[in-house]
Amino acid sequence: MQSTHMQPLSAKELEYISDSISNEDLLLKQYAATAGVTQNPTVRQLCQQHIQSHHHHMGMLIDLLQQHQQYAPTQPQA
Repeated sequence: MQSTHMQPLSAKELEYISDSISNEDLLLKQYAATAGVTQNPTVRQLCQQHIQSHHHHMGMLIDLLQQHQQYAPTQPQA
């Protein structure tokens, strides 16, 4: 079995992941707000499905950051 060596994420990659987490969080809040006020059970159900999906996406992004944490530089890069 081959082992793959992870490289540290670049600042641009970290910024992209951070932005993606923020976007997922915003979508979660919007779907939760809609689910909380709608009278339509179909819309509420769809919102709940999207909430679960965006929770999953957010978890995957956070896991990615945690997997790369051990490869992050401990000193600022010059």
